[in-house]
Amino acid sequence: MNLLLADDETLMLQILKAYFVKDGFNVLLAQDGEEAIDLFYTHKVDLAILDWMMPKRSGIEVCQEMKKTSRTKVLLLTAKGDPDDEFLALQSGADDYLRKPFDPRILRLRAQKLLNLTAKSVIGDLTVDMEAQKIYRGGKDIQATNKEFELMRYLVVNKGQIVTRKMLLDQVWGFDYFGEERTVDTHIRRLREKIGEHWIRTHRGMGYCLEDSHE
Repeated sequence: MNLLLADDETLMLQILKAYFVKDGFNVLLAQDGEEAIDLFYTHKVDLAILDWMMPKRSGIEVCQEMKKTSRTKVLLLTAKGDPDDEFLALQSGADDYLRKPFDPRILRLRAQKLLNLTAKSVIGDLTVDMEAQKIYRGGKDIQATNKEFELMRYLVVNKGQIVTRKMLLDQVWGFDYFGEERTVDTHIRRLREKIGEHWIRTHRGMGYCLEDSHE
């Protein structure tokens, strides 16, 4: 999934990017309103997290522009604390509103809820319970290991998109992992044995993709 972060504070952008990359998102960064709109029109954006007070165009203006032509979820960030400001933010079309300063963990939860990623994802006879960290096949717990669940979670978040072995290693094993990329192949093979061979497709020379043939 593509997540757009727009804020004129460089440090804030980098901190939030680290959190969301860890969650499996492809993160797009913008430091002003016009850059945010340019990224919106050149990428499929699933969620935009916008600072209200940005150079060139405000978060409110960017939100209104996005909502004219899409159903992209928008969460506004602001240091403003007046109830009228919250009303204005939501009236502009924003799906949620969070005051600064905030705990990044709260922002992550808000983002996940907007995208229904805290709920159960159902794909055919599979159910991936994000909160319980379990995978069910035909209603039966497949007893996925932690690595198998994290692989599946990352594939679900990026469903329909090819993810490389390097991306999976970074997100599931960590950026400091220096082992063989073939470790991913071994875990994917074991995961396939549990969920069914047809869900995870191999794209030779590229990576893996979670695909639902019924869609």
